Amino acid sequence: MENVEKKMREEAGKLLADKKVDVVIGYERGTLPLTATPCFITSPEEAEKLVYDATCVQNLAKFAHDIISTHREAQKKVKPEDKRKKVVGIVARGCTSRSLVIHLQERQYDRDDIVVIGVPCNGYIDAKKLSAAAGGEEILEGSISGDKVAVKVASGEKNVSLGDVLADNCLTCRFNNPVISDVMVGDPAPAKPADKEFDKVDAFEKLSIEERWAYFVKEMSKCIRCYACRNACPSCYCKTCFVEQTMPAFVGLSADQTDTQIFQLLRTYHMVGRCVDCGSCVSVCPMGVDLRNFLKKLDKDAFELFEHRAGSSLEDVPPLSTYRENDKEDFIYHP
Repeated sequence: MENVEKKMREEAGKLLADKKVDVVIGYERGTLPLTATPCFITSPEEAEKLVYDATCVQNLAKFAHDIISTHREAQKKVKPEDKRKKVVGIVARGCTSRSLVIHLQERQYDRDDIVVIGVPCNGYIDAKKLSAAAGGEEILEGSISGDKVAVKVASGEKNVSLGDVLADNCLTCRFNNPVISDVMVGDPAPAKPADKEFDKVDAFEKLSIEERWAYFVKEMSKCIRCYACRNACPSCYCKTCFVEQTMPAFVGLSADQTDTQIFQLLRTYHMVGRCVDCGSCVSVCPMGVDLRNFLKKLDKDAFELFEHRAGSSLEDVPPLSTYRENDKEDFIYHP
């Protein structure tokens, strides 16, 4: 990824120097070993701190939406003659670019509000898997070389295969290259084997209704409703979330398990045709709730019933945003 990183810095610096963007959203090295964190650079000189490797986890589309929407709100208070446009540059891998497509389809901003620096993706490291590979010990130092990850812990050094610690959503990703970009850096990443993409969902579907519900209840009993999943999701951007509404009140504020289940059910169904399987919600969940299995079920249904993959192209309209007379309609429940 060294050449990709170098080219990315060059393109980001050039965009800022030429004043084609006001800010570039990317990743910089984190304060902990083998971590990267989102960063926002506004001058060409800052481009040198941009990094890109398997430690880059967050879906940056979330920040593009927040920056543009916040700027537009602020502009409402500005005199007409002083109003100005804010253009955001963003480093985007496959899943990030799909989230950008969803934003555009849902008219959250215009295409000329963003400049997309496309990067190939071979997957990112799952912190929980890496911790398990390190025997649960604190990682003091770490490095990535090719397909190997070296970590230093108190008991010594350990080497693990990068493939063994990649996030589950990265292992069968069908969109590991950007679907839209204004400038592409690096060669396209090789396609991942997608024949097992829905294996876990297939196994889940074979369970009885009682078993499926029991699994849902078990997983949601872990949830502490910190809302990290919602806050990290690039498709969650309602100004007022339904969980915070009081008139009417959909969800109580207590730790009642029913309220927790309702929150997770409604949030999941809000993702129909909108989840790009970026794994952001899973990566930030402090309790290890299996959110992906339920979201992937909806992804599978949208694919099989409507031949739709969320954010795969600007022309592929989400199933809940369109109507076709030739829909099979075999999904309709007749009691």
